[in-house]
Amino acid sequence: MIEDIEKDVFVRIQTDLLVVGDSIMTDRHHASNGNYEDDDPQNQIGGIIPAFSLSGWLRHGMEKSVQERDSTACHPGEANANFRKDGVYSRDLDAGYHPKGDCLEDDDGNGCVILDLFGGFGNRPGKVMRRPIKFSPVRSSVDYTRGQAEGHYRRLNRNIVSRNEEDNREPLRNAELDAVGNLDGCWHLSFRETKPEFVALLAEAIDYLDAHKTDFMHQLGGARNFGGGIVDCELVNPLYNETELRRVFDRGKGNTNKMDDKDEKWENEYLPEFQAALAERVEDV
Repeated sequence: MIEDIEKDVFVRIQTDLLVVGDSIMTDRHHASNGNYEDDDPQNQIGGIIPAFSLSGWLRHGMEKSVQERDSTACHPGEANANFRKDGVYSRDLDAGYHPKGDCLEDDDGNGCVILDLFGGFGNRPGKVMRRPIKFSPVRSSVDYTRGQAEGHYRRLNRNIVSRNEEDNREPLRNAELDAVGNLDGCWHLSFRETKPEFVALLAEAIDYLDAHKTDFMHQLGGARNFGGGIVDCELVNPLYNETELRRVFDRGKGNTNKMDDKDEKWENEYLPEFQAALAERVEDV
């Protein structure tokens, strides 16, 4: 069955507000004839959301999925690293993690499923490539088959103001914030090697993150106390072709009968078999 799954899979991501620090890269340029004023709510600025925050968010969801199967996940930091907070690292190990690389002592040398997917130990490449998301405020220019999204960039200002009556809320400090609002699109992931346990873990992690979207630990990016990074997410059926993928994002159309058949086949045939492979892989660690 795994041979029916393409190496490219897509996760639908919807959020009202995404703040990922200063790492949003925009296509703003003053030579353009369009509206590229970053503080104008009707600007035409597009850009790229790098995959770093997205990758950490996904990995955390995958780790929790593994831990809920009564197993431990690979810690992202090397065991021999000079951590500034050794106490925190020790508490991480007590909270469902094993030292990074300890799992490489298994028979096949692939390590646990988390290490196999994300790599990074001893120059081991990960088996899943996490791509950045290109966003645009113009829906017609968004190509969902390339992992793009509709989103509206804005540079926001936050003022820390005085608290006494005499100074009448005089600003004490100004902070600028890069944000993307009303983001709706898909995140393109590519498996370097497609294994049933990889697909099952991705599906379970996305379900977990969607169910825990308002948990502080599982929001995406910053401004979490202000509602930033509350992400509605779902794995787009890997059996869909490109036309069906585009239809998912077409607000004027619903599923075709063929898409409904593929949904039923995915839920009843493919996913249970992949989950069985994941259970076997997790038990072996």
